[in-house]
Amino acid sequence: MLVQTLSPASRSPLMTLVRRIADTGCNLADTRVSTLGSDVCVILLAQGSWDAVAKLETALDKLSREDQLHLVHYRTQARAAQTHLLPYLVEVIAADRTGVLAEVIEFFTRNGISIEQLTSMRYQAMQTGAGMFQAQITIGIPSESHIATLRDDFLELCDRLNLDAIMDPVKF
Repeated sequence: MLVQTLSPASRSPLMTLVRRIADTGCNLADTRVSTLGSDVCVILLAQGSWDAVAKLETALDKLSREDQLHLVHYRTQARAAQTHLLPYLVEVIAADRTGVLAEVIEFFTRNGISIEQLTSMRYQAMQTGAGMFQAQITIGIPSESHIATLRDDFLELCDRLNLDAIMDPVKF
């Protein structure tokens, strides 16, 4: 069961969700929590027997009626192993400007590279106060791809856009 919530950070539903999942006999398989602006996003993947998942659905339906809580849940399937994808980590840092992330995502999409995880943010450089952009992206590169060519093409894009970037294999 995939569960996603949005709520004010001051009223984070994390503990409530974790408790409901445990109380219904399900287990947490994966959890992501992000605070964005003044809100918090909680994404959970729960698993259990069919009757435990049914109990969880009922509990979540009741919880979704709470004020200031946006909750979506549905049954999902386990993801098939992606053994043909090689995990790589991409880090990009640049002066903040509109469209930087779109250009990077478009490059990977155009080259048939899956984006497995992405985190980005804007910030002020402590030393100078300059507006900066930073992204960390975990990608899945098809094993038949020529890594050196892909890396060269990516770094060429970064040079053209004046981005500082690395693309390294995930080592764990």
